[in-house]
Amino acid sequence: MALLTLHDITYALGDKPLLDHQDFEVEPRERIALVGRNGEGKSTLVKILHGQIVPDEGERIVQEGIHIAMMPQEVPEHLPGSVYDQIAAGAGEVGELLKHHHALSQHLAARPNDKALLAELEQVQKALEARDGWRLNAQVDKVITEMNLPADKPFDALSGGVKRRVLLGQALVQQPDILLLDEPTNHLDIPAIQWLEKFLINLDIALVFITHDRAFLDTLATRIVELDRGRLRSYPGSWQTYLQRQADALAAEEKANAEFDKKLAQEEAWIRQGIKARRTRNEGRVRALKALREAAANRRKRKGQASITVNAAEASGKKVIEVEHLHYTLDGQPIVQDLSTLILRGDKVGIIGPNGCGKTTLLKLLLGQIKPDKGKVKLGTRLEIAYFDQHREQLDPTMSVVDAVADKSDWVQIGERKVHVMRYIQDFLFSPDRARQPVSALSGGERNRLLLARVFARPSNLLVLDEPTNDLDMETLALLEDKLLEYPGTLLLVSHDRAFIDNVVTSTLVFDAPGVVNEYVGGYTDWVRQRPAQYEEAWQPRKKRTQTQTQTQTGTLCKSRRKAQAPKLSFKEQREYDTLPARIEQLEAQISDLQIHMSQPEVFQDPKAIQTAQARLAELEAELEDAFARWEALETKHQAWLKTKRQNTST
Repeated sequence: MALLTLHDITYALGDKPLLDHQDFEVEPRERIALVGRNGEGKSTLVKILHGQIVPDEGERIVQEGIHIAMMPQEVPEHLPGSVYDQIAAGAGEVGELLKHHHALSQHLAARPNDKALLAELEQVQKALEARDGWRLNAQVDKVITEMNLPADKPFDALSGGVKRRVLLGQALVQQPDILLLDEPTNHLDIPAIQWLEKFLINLDIALVFITHDRAFLDTLATRIVELDRGRLRSYPGSWQTYLQRQADALAAEEKANAEFDKKLAQEEAWIRQGIKARRTRNEGRVRALKALREAAANRRKRKGQASITVNAAEASGKKVIEVEHLHYTLDGQPIVQDLSTLILRGDKVGIIGPNGCGKTTLLKLLLGQIKPDKGKVKLGTRLEIAYFDQHREQLDPTMSVVDAVADKSDWVQIGERKVHVMRYIQDFLFSPDRARQPVSALSGGERNRLLLARVFARPSNLLVLDEPTNDLDMETLALLEDKLLEYPGTLLLVSHDRAFIDNVVTSTLVFDAPGVVNEYVGGYTDWVRQRPAQYEEAWQPRKKRTQTQTQTQTGTLCKSRRKAQAPKLSFKEQREYDTLPARIEQLEAQISDLQIHMSQPEVFQDPKAIQTAQARLAELEAELEDAFARWEALETKHQAWLKTKRQNTST
C-alpha cells in the first residue's frame, strides 16, 4: 500500500500548469529521483508532497501515522539559535527539551556550582527520560558528529554550504517514513556526498529527491520520475536506462506530432476548397477539425535547449604549465608538498579533494597568482585565461543580465563573427524580459548559466572552472560536458560531481592527504582504482578530531551533567573542565572565520594584511592544540574516577 498518493493533481502558475491532472505514488522503502529541466516545477511537486502547497485540483492522500520530513533547496535568511538548536528542532517537542538541556549544560560550564541550574537540569533530565529523549539526543549527536557540524556556533554565522548541511541534519534527525530532499548534494564535497549516500541507503525509509548529481542518483534511485510540460513519467532502473527510454518516448512523441500536423494540414486544405467543399461539407468532419485546431493550440512544446559556445582563442604554446618541486604552506598547514607536473596543450585536468584542503589555492599557484614557498611554476606562452569562480564574485548583483555578460557592450565576438549580446544570451536560455532583470533576481541555476555565458564569451586557450556544475539541470550538464570535450584548449576543473569529472577530464590532481597532491591518469573512478591503500584513510584523523570536539560538547559534557554529579577534580580543575568545551568551540569558530577572511581577494592581495592574519592564525591554532591537550588530561582523570566509582558500586 502506498505511503503517499497524489491523485489527479493539477497546479498552475501562469497560463501553463506545472502539473496537469497527474498521479504520483510513494511506496515503502523506494527511492525516487525527480528529474526535469530547471523551471519545470520539481521543487513545487516536492512541496505538494510535503503538504506546504495545496494543489488547485485533485487530492493528496497520506497513510495514517506516516511522518514526512523535508530539506528545502533554499536556505532561510534567518534562523535563531545554534546549530545544535536547529538540529534538535527536527525532533519536535522532545527537541525543545533537548535544546533546553543543551543550554543549561552550557550555562553550567560557566557556573558549575549554581544549585538552581543543577536542579533545573535534573528536572529536564527526568522529562527526557520519560519521553525517550536520550535516544533522540543520541540521534542529534550522531548527525552533528557525522556531518562535522559546529554544535554551538550560531546558525546565522555559518556559510551557505554549512547552513545547508544543518538543514539536512534537521530533516534526518526526525527519522521520517518519507524524506524529501531538494538538491541535497549542493556545496558538499565528495566524502560528504558518499557519507550521505550510505546514510540514506541504510535508513530503510522512502526517499524522494531532486539532484543534478548523476552518480548520487545512480547510487540511490530505484525509480526515476521525469516532470516534463506538466506530465509525470516513471522510469524504473538506472540513469542510463532512463536516458534510453526517454529518447524512445521523445522520438515516439515527435513521430505522433508529425502525423498529427500532417492530418491537420490535410483538413485545413479540405475546409478551404471553396464552394465545391461547402456543398459536400460533413459537419462531423468540421467539428473534428475544430478539435484538431484546439489540440494544436494547447500542445506544449519542449523548451529550447541551451546552445553553449566556448570561445576559443589562438592555440597556446605546447607547454601550458610546468611545475617543479612545488611547496606551499598556509597558516602553518601544508597545502602542497613537492608537487611536480607538466600540463600540455589540450590536457583536461580535474582537481579533487575535500572541502578546505586547498583546491582553489592550488589553482592560484598553478596560474601564478600566488608565489610558492619553494619550487617553480612556469606558465607557457600565448596564454589566454578564462576563469569561472565558484563564488560568482565576477557578477555584480546590481547590473542587468545583459550588461553582466559583455560589460555593457552590445556585441560579443565569437571567433571571427560578431553576435549581438541579446542573441548570444538567448543561447543560454535567457529570454529578452529576463535579460533586462538584475542579476540579484536570478536563481542559483540561472546565475551559473549567466557566469558560464560571461566566461565563455571571452576568447581563451586555458579554461579554469571552479565548481561550475552547482544548480545546473542535467541536460545543461550533459551539453556542457560535450562542449568541454570539443574545446581545443586546456582545461583545469575543480568539481565534486564524480560523473562530470569522469566524463570530461583526461587526468586528475588529487589531494590524497594533507599537503600530498598526486597525479593520476583518468577521472574520479580511475583515481579510486589507482589510489594506494596508504591514502584511503588519510583524511580520517582530521575528521576524528572534529568528532572528538563535537562529542565533547554534546556527548561527554551532557553525560557528565545528566546525573548531576561533579567529577572528583579540584575546584579549579572542575571549573576549567567545564569551560574548556565552549572554549574549544570558540577557537574553532575563530579559526574558521579567520580562514574565510584570509580567502577574500582584498586581504589575500595585501602582503601586510595576510602576514598579520597568518600570525594570528598560528596563535589560535597553538591555543587550540593546548586546549585539546588540557581537556584530554582532565577527561582522563575524570574517567578514571568514574571507573573506580563503578567498581566500588558493583562491589
